[in-house]
Formats: sequence, structure tokens, C-alpha cells
Amino acid sequence: MFLSTRISSASKSPFKSKTLITLLPIFRRSSTAAAPPMEVSASEETLRGNLAEKRAAVDSQAEAVRKLKAVGAENSEINVAVDNLKALKVEASAVSRRLQDVLSRNGGSGATDREAFRQAVVNTLERRLFYVASFKIYRGVAGLYDYGPPGCAVKANVLAFWRQHFVLEENMLEVDCPCVTPEIVLKASGHVEKFTDLMVKDEKTGTCYRADHLLKDYCKDKLEKDLSLSTEKFTEIKHVLAVLDDLSAEELGAKLKEYGITAPDTKNPLSDPYPFNLMFQTSIGPSGLSPGYMRPETAQGIFVNFKDLYYYNGNRLPFAAAQIGQAFRNEISPRQGLLRVREFTLAEIEHFVDPKDKSHAKFVDVADLEFLMFPRELQLAGELAKPMVLGEAVWKGIVNNETLGYFIGRVYLFLTHLGIDKERLRFRQHLLNEMAHYAVDCWDAEIECSYGWIECVGIADRSAYDLRAHTEKSGVPLVAHEKYPEPIEVEKLLITPSKKELGLAFKGNQKMITEALEAMTEAEALEMKAALESKGEIEFLVCNLGKSVSIKKNMVSISIEKKKEHQRVFTPSVIEPSFGIGRIIYCLFEHCFYTRPSKSEDEQLNVFRFPPLVAPIKCTVFPLIKNEKFDETAKIISKSLTAAGISHIIDITGTSIGKRYARTDEIGVPFAITVDSTTSVTIRDRDSKDQIRVSIDEVALVVKEVADGQSTWADIMWRFPTHSA
Repeated sequence: MFLSTRISSASKSPFKSKTLITLLPIFRRSSTAAAPPMEVSASEETLRGNLAEKRAAVDSQAEAVRKLKAVGAENSEINVAVDNLKALKVEASAVSRRLQDVLSRNGGSGATDREAFRQAVVNTLERRLFYVASFKIYRGVAGLYDYGPPGCAVKANVLAFWRQHFVLEENMLEVDCPCVTPEIVLKASGHVEKFTDLMVKDEKTGTCYRADHLLKDYCKDKLEKDLSLSTEKFTEIKHVLAVLDDLSAEELGAKLKEYGITAPDTKNPLSDPYPFNLMFQTSIGPSGLSPGYMRPETAQGIFVNFKDLYYYNGNRLPFAAAQIGQAFRNEISPRQGLLRVREFTLAEIEHFVDPKDKSHAKFVDVADLEFLMFPRELQLAGELAKPMVLGEAVWKGIVNNETLGYFIGRVYLFLTHLGIDKERLRFRQHLLNEMAHYAVDCWDAEIECSYGWIECVGIADRSAYDLRAHTEKSGVPLVAHEKYPEPIEVEKLLITPSKKELGLAFKGNQKMITEALEAMTEAEALEMKAALESKGEIEFLVCNLGKSVSIKKNMVSISIEKKKEHQRVFTPSVIEPSFGIGRIIYCLFEHCFYTRPSKSEDEQLNVFRFPPLVAPIKCTVFPLIKNEKFDETAKIISKSLTAAGISHIIDITGTSIGKRYARTDEIGVPFAITVDSTTSVTIRDRDSKDQIRVSIDEVALVVKEVADGQSTWADIMWRFPTHSA
């Protein structure tokens, strides 16, 4: 059993609450465009119930009118009934409009706006070569993308900041392991057996689809667009979405049939769902006798190197190892651009810690942070995420321990420094049915974009599962040691199966029964010992065999011995933050994109408001007019920028300065240097469009100061004279 750092909630919290953060729109099409969050509100459920009641009343009144006409009632009586029917229809129509308004705000007709915004972003990204479909001239391959020059620069800047923020600041040990992984490693980790998604096929064309995606799309479409849903059906579909990840193949197949879901493209019937392993299989060497896989994650390379890393770190805990690298998943039906791909970059951290002490010396540095958190209690109650102080969440036991909380805080700081909108970032706790049986606690950093809330970082306390699994499979103990000041006397339970007697009795099953006996808990072993001493035999359930066998006294020896120990040997727990770099970058693209009118206000110009930290190019150099002296001055400035390590481009095209500004704004260049003299130049800020005048000798220093985050543009504005264009 592992101890946590939870403290009784009866004590008074030492953390002060800060100003609350308000949840803002899903996206911004311009500097002012807005749309509310895509959450199903309580008012929607109430309105659906009201609408069902109104429609039932309309149907009942319509039937009453028909009966009056059938029996030849007086016209006056019929007219009264018809007037009542009209009034009920007006009421039903009013409720229907109110429901439609709610659905529009929550994603109904708003889906059209989101799609238009997304298309504007993607069109700009592809046109300016941030990324494009791989093998485009051969019609591409779904789920594979190439980063172009500005995309590569953004990705490199994100990874450089990741290294600085985590590897350098936390003194992590960085490793670089192969992408090709032997099968035995991924058998130990469970990937060979369990790394699957449920797939269905179009029974006529053979086209494959992910079964849960089809069901999820159907349910979301119903909730967003179908006004005729009864309250019962509405509640049922919401429940299906909530438990979607927990449905078995049989349950998923039953729902697909119940809802009449067919192949999206052809409307043909679908096969029953069946598991499909997402790993790309290969063989190592020409013989084909050594099977392997392209790694689905980078973490296993760290786990198998634990023994050497522990030694390298002076046999001390805690410590963290990190790795950045490519991972591969053979997605059934890739979609959503960079959000679901078949080859992608992961940045993963494995922080090894004593399971008896998960405190963190630097937790105080992040304890006062306040941001949106979505614990499972709020999810199950149908409520929205709300701002919480991180220290208070750990103190109350909402977050299991300080080390897990520390990394949640560090991830928050990393994402918001990159340029992710803090009001569209939340940390969602996994529901119990989402967590692996060995996990202690798991949180996802989710970023809201036009596709909804997207998981971009997973932060999990995986207990000691991974190291134990590799210890068992490899036979190499991946353990840590704690030396005692003085030797202590302990009682040790010894279980010694007699392989000879078990072999004679059970033949081919001897190995599985031996392993089951050795894996007994102390309570189970003592119970068996007592039964064997009193009765001479006991029925023993062997899970791997799926049946019980009779164990006799001569088949196993169980004893408790007292011995002195000089050290405690234990398997460390692992806290794992795992970053999907491509997903973070795509959400960053959306969060930084907006449009603004041109100077003549006859068109909308696209702008990426990248922070200088991640901007693909830090500045551009523009000679104001085609002039030999200005061109020479621009080259001098370029040399000084290069010497200072500042990425830049020189634009000497004959187009107007306004068009050159617009071109660089569209790829997110934060600063533009206009050469209009041989002694001083203007520097223009992309977002405010303010300009200052700086001497040529100071240009590189000023740009570097702001680009490196040492000063803000506002700071610089105080020091230099402003310039009016």
C-alpha cells in the first residue's frame, strides 16, 4: 500500500483564494469575435423537458379538436378549442426557439462558425507552409504531415523552451532511445496485448472506422441538433457519452445497432466492433525472427534504463528522466489534422519517487497558482470546471500528492508562457473508469479549440507498475535502496514452492501454479499455511488457469523468519507528465490567430500573435525604398542580428511597406525593422502596431531583450522615442 500526502479537510486551509478566472470563448475569429464554451448546460435539459411537455399538450389538444369536429360539435366550441390549440403551438414554438438558442451557444449552429474559423486558420497555415499533408503530390497519406519552415521553427522553439522549463530547471536526466523496440519490451509494458482501439468495417467496401468515434459523433450530433429528443433520450445519450471509454466491444456494437449507425460515406451496414492493435509491427534484422514495433510512446526507453540512470544519479531519489522523440500509432481513421496523426513528437518525463514520500521540495513555488480544474466530482455532478488554488486542491486531497500537484503547476506555467490562453485551459481529473487499475491519480491538461476540449498533456501517478513489470519480465531488479542508520529486525514471509512435487502433480501447468503461489499476499499465504497444517490440503484458485487446484502440504513451504536488515529495498513510484507536442502546437496556432482590417479597411488581414518566445522568426528588416544606402544599412543590421542569434529575414521586394507588414504579420513575426535612414531605424510591434526609433547600433540588443523575455514591449516604449508612420 502506498502512502499519500493527503491531510484531513477538517483543518483550516493555509492557502488564500485569488481572483477567479472566467471561462472565455472557444476561439477568436478576430480580436473581438467570441463564442461560449461547448458544455451541455442544466438549462438545456430543463428546456428539453418543457418542450416535450408542450408538444404533448399540443398533440392532446389537436386530438380534442378532431373529436369535436367528428361528433359535430357547435362551431363556437370548436373555435375555442382551435384557439387553445394555437396558443399551445405558440408556447411550444417559443420554448423551441429558446432551446435552439441554447444549442447554438453550446455548439449547434455555432458549429458552422467554428468550422469557418478552423478553415481560416488551416488555410493560412497550409498557404504559409507551417504544415502540409505528407507526400502531397501522391495524394498524401491520412495522418501524416510535414512541417514547413515556419512550422519547424515554431516546433523547435516549443521544444527548446520545454527543455529549459523542465530539463534544465529541474535538473532532469535526458536520454534518447531508439524508435524501434523489441517485442519483449512492449509485452512487458502491456502494449502488445492491450494497446488497441475497437474497429468496425463497412461490410461492402471494407473501409475501416473507429467504433467509438462513430458513436460519439452520432451522440454529439443528436444533442446539438435534434430538438425532438425526449428528456429520457437526452439523458440516455448524455450517459452514453460519459461512459463511452468504458464500453466493451459487445456494448459498443449493441449501441451502434440500436441507433442504426451505418458507414458515414456509403450508409452501408457495419461489422461488429473488434480490437485492432495500434502499433506498427516490424522485424529486427534480415531473418525476421526478432519481432519488433515502432514505439507507441517514449516512456519505455526510460523505464528499461532505470538501473543505470539511478546509478548515474548517485543512487539517490527522487530524480527525473526526460526524452523527446517520435512515436507511432497506426490510427484507424485519422482526422482533425495535427490532433490525431500516425507519427508525432512526444516529450515525456518519468519522475521517480519513494512511494512512502511523495512530497516535493519546490511545491511551494506553485502552490498559489489558480486556474481551471475539473475534478471528477464536478464531472459526475454535470457541472463545469472552476478555478481552484493548486495548493488547496492538494491540501484537500483533490490532487493526490504534492509531486503530482507540482507537475500540474509546472505544466500550467509552461503552456501559458507558450501563448495558450489560460481561460481556455483546464486540468481534468480522470474518472475512475478511465484510470488503469495501478494508477493512483491522473489529470489531463485540456486545451479548448474549435474541435472542443483536446487532451494535450497527461499527468499521471502510475505507482510502481512499469518498473515492476520490466523487473518481472527481464529478471533484472529495477529497485531503489534506502540505508537505515541502524540495522532493524524484520519478519520476512518466505514462500517456497516444491517444483518437483508440483511438476509430478500438475505437469504442464506447474509453472503457472508456481507463479501464482509466489504471488500470494501475506494474508493469503498465512491462510494457506494454517489450512495445510490443520487439514493437509487446500483448494487454491489459479487465475491464469481459470480454475482451482488442490495444493497439498508437501507442495509448498510457508514460513516467517526474523532477520536483520541494513537497508530497505523498494520499487519507486513514477509520476509521468506526457506532452503531445503536435497537439499543443495546433492549439497554439488557433489561440494566436485573429483577423483585423487593413489600413484601407477593404479587407481582413490574418495575424498570428505568437509570443516572441515561440515566433518562427523574431523580426524582419525592410528598407523603406529601393535605395543602395538603405540596402547596405539593412545588411549591417542583419549581421548584428545574426551575431546576437536572432532569427530574421530581409525583405527588399518592391511592394509597399504595408503589404510587407501584412505578409510578416501573417506568419507571426513580432517585430519589423524599417530602414529609412543610415543612422537610425524604426521598430514596429506586430500587435499594437506602435513604432519606436532606435539607433542602428542598438537594434540587435533591443530586439534580443524583448525576444528573450528580459523586457516587454511596454518597457521598451518608455525608453525610446515613438515614431508615427
